[in-house]
Amino acid sequence: MNQYNYSEQFYHLADALIYAGKVIDSKGWCPATSGNFSARLSDGTIAITVSGKHKGNLQHGDIMLIDALGNPLDGKVPSAETLLHIQIYQRFPDIHAVLHPHSLNSTLISNQGKKKITLKNYELLKAFSGITTHESRLIVPIFSNTQNIAELAENVDNYMDAHDDIYAYLIAGHGLYTWANSVDETLRYLEALDFLFACELRS
Repeated sequence: MNQYNYSEQFYHLADALIYAGKVIDSKGWCPATSGNFSARLSDGTIAITVSGKHKGNLQHGDIMLIDALGNPLDGKVPSAETLLHIQIYQRFPDIHAVLHPHSLNSTLISNQGKKKITLKNYELLKAFSGITTHESRLIVPIFSNTQNIAELAENVDNYMDAHDDIYAYLIAGHGLYTWANSVDETLRYLEALDFLFACELRS
């Protein structure tokens, strides 16, 4: 039996991730046991979903604690894509949540052979912090899918070295990663992105 002494903040963030799972599941964005979610604590540790759990039925026991390098602190097994979360947290010190669903729209739009999606002249772009006008352009890069997560994390990091104002990225035939200052804000980004991807797919 796991006897790890979780903090009050861990349980607060675990509740937020459980809520996010219910919202995301209600929209059909994480079929089967796909996807993974995380949130960063004030001490730099990270609450993250364990591997292989349905995101619409998450319980406290399905959220675990890792250190800033992705090492488990409580004996549980994290998502296979933990390094992708770590890469974001290491690059952006003000980011405190990462959500990765496998929505239909993100999967379809990521699998068209493109290197990026350009979203422009949409009013809904103002859902993203720092964007104040529809006369804006948001680039969502698309990375090739691979089982080598360390290599993928390095590819994402190299892209971010050369590009500013990245709010999200896609993995071809796989899904979407987006991040923000809180779980609620990241959910807002997910909802906006799914709508905008639907617009692009129908245009």
